[in-house]
Amino acid sequence: MLTRIGLTAAVTVSASAMQPGVSTEIQRPNIIFILADDLRWDAMGFMGHPFLKTPNLDRMRAEGVHFQNAFVTTALCSPSRASILTGAYAHNHRVIGNEKREIDHDKMPTFPRLLKESGYETGFVGKWHMKRGDYPRPGFDYWLSFKGQGVYTDPVLNENGNVVKATGYTTDILTDYAVKFIQKEREAPYCLYLSHKAVHSPFTPAPMDAESYAGIKLKEPANARDTYAGKPKWTRAVVSVETGVHVDGPDAVEPPVWDPSHARWMGYMKTLNALDRSLGRILDVLAERGELDNTVIIFTSDNGYFHGEHGVGDKRLMYEESIRIPLLMRYPPLAQAGSTVNQMVLNIDLAPTILDLAGVSAAKTMQGYSVLPLLAGRADGWRTSFLYEYWIDLTLRIPRTVGVRTEDWKLIRYPDIDDIDEMYDLKRDRIEMTNLALAPDHEKQRKTLEAELMRLLKETGWEHGAQRNAPLP
Repeated sequence: MLTRIGLTAAVTVSASAMQPGVSTEIQRPNIIFILADDLRWDAMGFMGHPFLKTPNLDRMRAEGVHFQNAFVTTALCSPSRASILTGAYAHNHRVIGNEKREIDHDKMPTFPRLLKESGYETGFVGKWHMKRGDYPRPGFDYWLSFKGQGVYTDPVLNENGNVVKATGYTTDILTDYAVKFIQKEREAPYCLYLSHKAVHSPFTPAPMDAESYAGIKLKEPANARDTYAGKPKWTRAVVSVETGVHVDGPDAVEPPVWDPSHARWMGYMKTLNALDRSLGRILDVLAERGELDNTVIIFTSDNGYFHGEHGVGDKRLMYEESIRIPLLMRYPPLAQAGSTVNQMVLNIDLAPTILDLAGVSAAKTMQGYSVLPLLAGRADGWRTSFLYEYWIDLTLRIPRTVGVRTEDWKLIRYPDIDDIDEMYDLKRDRIEMTNLALAPDHEKQRKTLEAELMRLLKETGWEHGAQRNAPLP
């Protein structure tokens, strides 16, 4: 049976979780959590990208652990951010759309609040992006944020309740404040939550990056020419509107023409450069202070992003490009340099993991699990499936979605509309082009996945989630 806590005391780490030869007596570490916005799981140099240069992310991977099968439970900014903070699914924390709802901080404890209550000094720098407003949220000793999506240049900031007009490029400005927080002399351990605007649209690179990757041609994704034949009717209607291409008869979409110089995708890559430099500055200042190897650094994103796969951009859908995220951790006492974790790890695992690292008990409302046993090579009993959910948001044409992903299969259901499911064999069809939901020779597999979906909905407190027009519990 999985346990959510792997530490045995407030200031010591269990010997079984440690790397060989490392003392079990270590002080509670400082923790720096860095969140990118809309960063794809494979948009890093070490992932074999054909031209993207990310030397500092590559360094994090070389000096730490890469969770290569990391996912979100909702591929949308606000719900995912709430899940990261609370360790809970969206149907429990109830932040189900962008910029409309806030966490109920009395009912859903966040990991920064629990760290603060345990003696940590906590700081938030950057994009909050739940209910609109830049005002300080509970659980933080220091607060610096901006309203809504913010801007890439000359942002207006809220520092501990005071308005500050900054000048310059936002990624650099947020990094300046983060460095200042790190450099503060203090007695207590600290947790810094650095939440970047980058690389969210509009993809606006720093001035020094405007001409980077000149002459590069983008390779067409293998699934860019998805016609959506054999897939739900609603997908063909939506893709036709989103891409401007016409529906070629009732059963297929004419794929868009691939643009190898796509300005948006190139802007995305250029915008990532400053984010990578930001990470480098954080690593450098920690090294200068002699704190690098005693600080937990976690880097991830709130969701993935399509770059023309299936003919679309954005996220929300349950396809791999949307739900997969990058996840790196650097902490030599526990995370062996250059190591890889293959098990499926979720954004709801981040809160219990961070609390575990600090020796703080997870809240009962947290539904994820600490990944520390995986770092020690103990994967017995780890999840082999997870629940995905999406609630209708600003993009009204995309229906509510529930689904289950296992290590080899995926089932996607749209409970509120009269349409077919989607089912994919991820071993044989990694790019999710052939829908097997109605295939007679896969009926047994479909029933197995349906049963697993029902089990997960019930286990996570939303057993009516697959019913049509199911309300929040």
